[in-house]
Amino acid sequence: MTAARGPESASGGWTGAVRRRAVAALPPDKLLPDKQPAYLTSWLYVFGVLTLTSLIVVLASGGVLALKGPAWWHVSDTGKYVNSLHLWSVELFMFFMVLHLWGKFFMAAWRGRRALTWITGVVCFLTSIGTAFTGYLVQQNFDSQWIAGQAKDGLNSVGIGAFFNVLDFGQMLMWHIVLLPFVLALLTAWHLLLVRLRGIVPPIGAVAPGEGSRAASAPLAAEGEAL
Repeated sequence: MTAARGPESASGGWTGAVRRRAVAALPPDKLLPDKQPAYLTSWLYVFGVLTLTSLIVVLASGGVLALKGPAWWHVSDTGKYVNSLHLWSVELFMFFMVLHLWGKFFMAAWRGRRALTWITGVVCFLTSIGTAFTGYLVQQNFDSQWIAGQAKDGLNSVGIGAFFNVLDFGQMLMWHIVLLPFVLALLTAWHLLLVRLRGIVPPIGAVAPGEGSRAASAPLAAEGEAL
């Protein structure tokens, strides 16, 4: 005789349990919603999407540059174009991210159990600074050489120049195209999942659909009325 199978075994074991918990936390209509609250028509909510769009262009153009190498992006007309596309997408990425970050700061976007969403966004910003810095170092032109020389003196003064050698092109290239982009992509995916899980933060004084009360925003709204 065979032993009776428990409910977990009968429904797929631990993989079935993980699937059920994932679907319960992020059902398809929540992960990819087709309706959004009316307050999302504000331009303040657009900067996050523009940041993500710029990041996609940054990663795509950067991947092409990494495969082709410095000679291609300095000599070939197509390489110069892709290099410029990469540079300006980075500029837009940082610009939109700063607007998104400050907008959410003044909205107190950590309300309603969204503290981790805010923290992952801030860490994304800090990671982006390191990624942009190493990007300047691997350009292989006079500007990058001058920046590397100045940065080397600064890093040596605090005792980390031997571990993070900005004059080593190979090391900086790996930081720029492998390590930091991997961390940034991972944090971005985590940030987006948290946005879907916790919902998009409503304006101060408003209630997000599904929250059902003003408990999350009431303290800040009361402060605003007191001022």
